[in-house]
Amino acid sequence: MSLPLWTLEEFVRAVDGTVAGTPADAITGISIDSRTLEPGDAFVAIAGERFDGHDFVEAALTAGASLALVARDRLASLPADGRYVVVEDVLEALRQLGRAARARSSARIVAVTGSVGKTSTKEALRLALSRCGKTHASVASFNNHWGVPLTLARMPRDVAFGVFEIGMNHAGEITPLVQMVRPHVAIITTVQAVHLEFFDSVEGIAKAKAEIFNGLEPGGVAILNQDNDQFDLLTFLARTTGVETIRTFGEREGTDGQLLRAVGQTGTSVVQARILGEEITYKIGAPGRHFVVNSLAVLLAVVELGADLALAGLALSELSAPKGRGAQTRLLVPGGSITIIDESYNANPASMRAALSLLGESPVALPGRRIAVVGDMLELGETAAQLHAELVEPMQAAKVDRVYCAGPLMHALWQRLPTQMRAHYAEQSAALLEPLKEDLRAGDVIMIKGSLGSRMGPLVEALKQDYAAADETVAV
Repeated sequence: MSLPLWTLEEFVRAVDGTVAGTPADAITGISIDSRTLEPGDAFVAIAGERFDGHDFVEAALTAGASLALVARDRLASLPADGRYVVVEDVLEALRQLGRAARARSSARIVAVTGSVGKTSTKEALRLALSRCGKTHASVASFNNHWGVPLTLARMPRDVAFGVFEIGMNHAGEITPLVQMVRPHVAIITTVQAVHLEFFDSVEGIAKAKAEIFNGLEPGGVAILNQDNDQFDLLTFLARTTGVETIRTFGEREGTDGQLLRAVGQTGTSVVQARILGEEITYKIGAPGRHFVVNSLAVLLAVVELGADLALAGLALSELSAPKGRGAQTRLLVPGGSITIIDESYNANPASMRAALSLLGESPVALPGRRIAVVGDMLELGETAAQLHAELVEPMQAAKVDRVYCAGPLMHALWQRLPTQMRAHYAEQSAALLEPLKEDLRAGDVIMIKGSLGSRMGPLVEALKQDYAAADETVAV
């Protein structure tokens, strides 16, 4: 019989807590959401900016939680017949649980950060490593001060590989997270102009991303994008942190993971690459140059973690672009169908350019057109207007025919667009729906993207509600 995720004794010792009531002896999972909690999970009552988990303890216990991890100063307000482990600080207790999970594990660990492509690279690593051994990876984008320790706390004791995504908005945020994860391999996908509201320069962003080196295990490997403008700075920062082995990926001759050739097909890319001297040809089940380039880092990590390169390459054919990050859907319109490229999860100048490049690579059946529907990119600071206006160049390079803009920042782009590219401008994304629907014609490919605050996701969902699916979601 296999051991549970945590025994009660292990759990209490890890969080330095005290028991109240009669919690179950076995804990099968860790949850912070009473709505999705499974019977046997420990419910962690985190107090966040919008919600306090203590308000949902009763619901969690009713749903079958093995116990609730709660703060001592809230215990008196909770059901008297509950099952509790009591601590002074719930979030710190979760961190301690994460550290204990890492300490007991013999898994080979990889951590990913970068301005763009963290989540898709994490998913590619999960797929590739799963072919070679039991693999644990963070769900969704659990990459922050609670997401990373939660992912650690959920890591079974017997996994062979662990995959962690680490994000940041400010300097100093990555260091404590990576020191919990203690990876053997650290990947920085790229450094670009994001979160400029909180940084003086792109170099400042690079220094913050380089904090991932602070938690590398002795003898650990850093994997860096040699085609990125910040490569030299990142290399210097890795060396000064004591990293001895640096692997490189990109298109330049001599990189450890070199792209030799990539051919885009409908919904996929076929890649020929050289990984540490070994040539490999593989298919990626998602279109887009950014998936291709980051797959090189994935395969380098696979080798450095001791997994099988050939099996990993085969696994990448199963990679799909998640909702909001490039997922494609065909919808029926009079006379045929249109394709929606859903990039609505978030946006910054680098990811916007990548999405536009994907739009440019997408085949269009006449009389269809390439249509970009774009909302404000947020957290860009004083250069925001300029960075929006500069999107006209990648739009022209992608041969975009029609552009819909939403938001006050996107007005800077609207003003720079050639007249023939202008479709419609609105202050709010919702106001684009009817003009866009009136403009649609069979064969159109429509890419929709913007920061979360610009609310481009509801525009995607509205189109899906108003038009029938031509088939199942395209596996991309």
